[in-house]
Amino acid sequence: MLDPSTSQVFLVRLYNKVVRALVKENRSHEWFDDQWADIHTQDVAAGSEAEARRIIAKRFPPEDGFVIEEVLREAA
Repeated sequence: MLDPSTSQVFLVRLYNKVVRALVKENRSHEWFDDQWADIHTQDVAAGSEAEARRIIAKRFPPEDGFVIEEVLREAA
């Protein structure tokens, strides 16, 4: 569990590279919606940027084609 006194909110921008490639060919992914070709932003509470990346990688695995484009600390 995160300690509220040390956790921060990070904005993680990611997309799916497999979906993006398929959409460029006017095709669709078997499981993921075409919208995953575009950037999505997820809020993540974590103690550091590295931890935020680990949390997102569990939820959106790189082996499924997900790519983290950017991680930003949300302004307080």
